[in-house]
Amino acid sequence: MRIVMSGASGMIGTALAAQLASQGDEVVRLVRRPATGPGEFAWDPAKGELDQTVLDGADAVVNLAGAGIGDRPWTKKRLEVLRDSRLQTTRTLADAMGRLARPPATFISQSASGYYGADSTGVLHEDSAPGGGVLGPLCVEWERAARTAPAGVRVVTPRTGVVLSTSGGALAPLLPLLKLGLGGPFGNGRQYWPWITLADEAAALAFLLTSGLEGPVNLCAPESADVNTIVAALAKAYHRPAFFRVPRPALRLVLGQLADELVLANQRMEPARLAEAGFQWQHPNLARAMDWLRRDG
Repeated sequence: MRIVMSGASGMIGTALAAQLASQGDEVVRLVRRPATGPGEFAWDPAKGELDQTVLDGADAVVNLAGAGIGDRPWTKKRLEVLRDSRLQTTRTLADAMGRLARPPATFISQSASGYYGADSTGVLHEDSAPGGGVLGPLCVEWERAARTAPAGVRVVTPRTGVVLSTSGGALAPLLPLLKLGLGGPFGNGRQYWPWITLADEAAALAFLLTSGLEGPVNLCAPESADVNTIVAALAKAYHRPAFFRVPRPALRLVLGQLADELVLANQRMEPARLAEAGFQWQHPNLARAMDWLRRDG
């Protein structure tokens, strides 16, 4: 398959590109700087500029672009960056596909577990209602932009949860502290995180390219776990204590609204559609995930 990918230099994009290359697929990377290799093409999504001929003959487009949600405090300007970096890239790709006589058959455009909001209750399925706050409405817009792809294009909007990896993501600030014996749960720790390992995230996205699934798909492990359980598993894996709980007021003081919608958010997602389609997790439970994390880093 020939796959055009945005966001290929990010943590998930790098893992997915490696996964696809190992399967013998060709990955064409869209970059916002001058292209430096035969597998790169420059584009400017902020201006809506993409030469549609880059997509001509592609089997699929994978859209993973977007500024990091938890990288910086949520100032008014930063919130604009979060929104624009997602909607502009998605619309630019959809518009470019619309200018082709024969667009790619599949468009996988990343979404997030934030679709369900921070205070969801019960088990979350793909047909669960969207939540409020910042991320809920943003994900609704993001997915709506993906659905502007031309008729006949299979559009998939994977709602990715917390990606566990030693190379970045949600564990980036936590693992160094845990390894020093200084880590601990956030808040009361009873909030559910819809976790998935980076290896399974990349494998799941590759699976979606050929699975025939369409629309929203929850990307998380089948084993649910709250933050207390996840942190305890991490501490056990690295043979360290995890007594230093970070209280909710301190998180809010440092992170503001970002604390409520990320580290304190309760999202008990279930990957029903992924499981029903036959996807096989490498790390379906925390025990296997911790073994992989320890070996990986």
